[in-house]
Amino acid sequence: MSTNVGPVDRALRAVVGLVLIALVFVGPQTAWGWIGLVPLLTAVIGFCPAYTLFGIKTCPLKN
Repeated sequence: MSTNVGPVDRALRAVVGLVLIALVFVGPQTAWGWIGLVPLLTAVIGFCPAYTLFGIKTCPLKN
């Protein structure tokens, strides 16, 4: 499993994940906010299985 999520993508995923999780506690307070764990987890580990399926890689190439 190699990293396929770049730093900007990781930051955006973390923000989106935290916002979605915050919806569980404030706002509409529905359980759908827990879906925010998915982008947050992919931001933390730096790997996205969907990117692998579609052949996308946003991390910079290492020499």
